[in-house]
Amino acid sequence: MTVAEPAPPRAPVPPLAARARGVGGSPVRDILAVTARPEVINFAGGLPAPELFDRDGITAAFQEVLQRQPDRALQYSTTEGEPSLRAGLASRVTAGGLPTGPDDLLVTTGSQQALSLLATALLEPGDTVLVESPCYLAALQVFALAGARVVAVPGDADGVDPRALEEAACRERPKLLYLVPTFQNPTGRTMPAARRAAVADVAARQGLWIVEDDPYGELRYDGERVPWIASLPGAEDRTVLLGSLSKVMAPGLRLGWLRAPAGLRRACAVAKQAADLHTPTLNQLAAARYLDVLDAHVERVRAVYGARRDAMLAGLPDALPAGSVWNRPEGGMFLWARLPESYDTHALLARVVEQNVAYVPGAPFYAGDPDRSTLRLCFVTQTPDEIAEGLRRLARGLGG
Repeated sequence: MTVAEPAPPRAPVPPLAARARGVGGSPVRDILAVTARPEVINFAGGLPAPELFDRDGITAAFQEVLQRQPDRALQYSTTEGEPSLRAGLASRVTAGGLPTGPDDLLVTTGSQQALSLLATALLEPGDTVLVESPCYLAALQVFALAGARVVAVPGDADGVDPRALEEAACRERPKLLYLVPTFQNPTGRTMPAARRAAVADVAARQGLWIVEDDPYGELRYDGERVPWIASLPGAEDRTVLLGSLSKVMAPGLRLGWLRAPAGLRRACAVAKQAADLHTPTLNQLAAARYLDVLDAHVERVRAVYGARRDAMLAGLPDALPAGSVWNRPEGGMFLWARLPESYDTHALLARVVEQNVAYVPGAPFYAGDPDRSTLRLCFVTQTPDEIAEGLRRLARGLGG
């Protein structure tokens, strides 16, 4: 009789890095997974309306590239990005009031990658990052994965308070300040020009970078355009401007860009080489073709989204509890509401989802102590009729 040899001892594999163990997933993604049923009216996601994608125009751009430049479109590209796309984007940024050449830009795989590249290039574990309160969720994730200390700066309806920013900069000695000053995610608020100039002055005095994230700036429905912080005197050498084609063309293409001073831009390019070598060549070339008609498409999208914003604003008085307050964003995709203090929007979400409607609770957007009575609503994905029905369901869920 043969006796089996005992199995050799097996040691456990090493653990995940501490930064990976300590950072959770996106609560928005978790909510979208739970509410993916077609009967759910979903105000939770930041999703462009799919019926507004310019399918014909984008298809034509891809076909033209594949017919005229197939070898180039299917080949590796440069890390910095396709010259034709960078030239087109530089022209758009220049037209927006910030003189820019193609070599000032780095094309990224969505503007989310730009945040990751900046974290790699700028942050050491333990460095301090200042953010708005509340703040874009995925930025908080990036900074946490980099091992940074994230400190929220108090503000008001106009954004970060410059005096509070100066105090925080003196106290915390941060590396950078991260802002979404135009149609902010999650609040939808826009920082006025005078406030932007004051923030830039603080950054110049205190010696910190400003990361100005602008994925929504072209989605303005009323009011006057406000200059980028990056275009203000004294901010040129310390402001990184991020942009995206996700909200105005199609998010599935994963196309963004960053504009930064040369030294930082080069460091981000090296980080990108290590991350993905380059953004997909075919997508870049097709987008470069499509830029010729992008403005006309954006105009169509603005008209529809503006009407949807107005539909949500019209229905909120009957949908939210007495004593609730909310803002009227001039553009973007989001509306921010605060319910009476006794309401906890995270605790209420399950009951609301039972009514086949969803929102994002406000608490995860806070780097510091959260305001649990807040919530974010996305108004661009549904039609006005769907918005009206969704708000009726929301009223039942919050009050039932």
